[in-house]
Amino acid sequence: MRETTVHKIKDPDLKNPVLIEGLPGVGHVGKLVAEHLIEELNAEKVIEVYSPHLPPQVIVLDDGTVKQVRNEIYAYRGKDRDLLLLVGDYQSATNEGHYDLTGVFLDLCEEFGVRRIYTLGGYGTGQFVEKPQVLGAANSLALVEEMKGYGVVFQENEPGGGIVGVSGLLLGLGRLRDMDAVCLMGTTSGYLVDPKSAQEVLRVLSRALDVEVDMQALEDRAKEMERIVGKLREMEKAQMPYDTSGEEDLRYIG
Repeated sequence: MRETTVHKIKDPDLKNPVLIEGLPGVGHVGKLVAEHLIEELNAEKVIEVYSPHLPPQVIVLDDGTVKQVRNEIYAYRGKDRDLLLLVGDYQSATNEGHYDLTGVFLDLCEEFGVRRIYTLGGYGTGQFVEKPQVLGAANSLALVEEMKGYGVVFQENEPGGGIVGVSGLLLGLGRLRDMDAVCLMGTTSGYLVDPKSAQEVLRVLSRALDVEVDMQALEDRAKEMERIVGKLREMEKAQMPYDTSGEEDLRYIG
């Protein structure tokens, strides 16, 4: 394989579609949200994207067979608008690949008439987050103001290092094609898969899309992850040196 290949399983006739990108990233926040939507909305797979820019491997399935790593697009037909959900096993392993794949995704957006894009991800804080927020970045001031109405927080110069990968390029390159695009980032430690942060992103996204989604599966995963985080904190405290000053060290208390 020398170039990115788009394999169309079906060619859906879509109404006012919106693209939602949830490829793997920090805390797998975007991936969790997008895959949860696919499951709960019973979305149908319509496209597979294969690319030499993805890692050179296959994934071994439970039955012993393998599948080539890929990105996938699912379609959901709603009342007022349809959704295209972009998920996948990996993002590109190269800078060039990020641009190439983003271009392919935007070509598909133009083909299906997409005028708005939501990219989803995590914002790593380096520490465990008790109450996740949803930070945002958008490619127009009008979209910034709209998203503020849904509780999205826009902070000056945040994220400080910019938004890397497809989640950022869809905003920048999408603007060049006159597509509205916003990135929704749930705050997360960045150490673990974070369904709690994914819940907050999904709450904002479902309000923006006016779509009702059952969150019980994410809620269950979030509770399980909280138990794991609790054990990690106990281990962390147990390894702290004894403080002979008599004053409690608050640096590790969230």
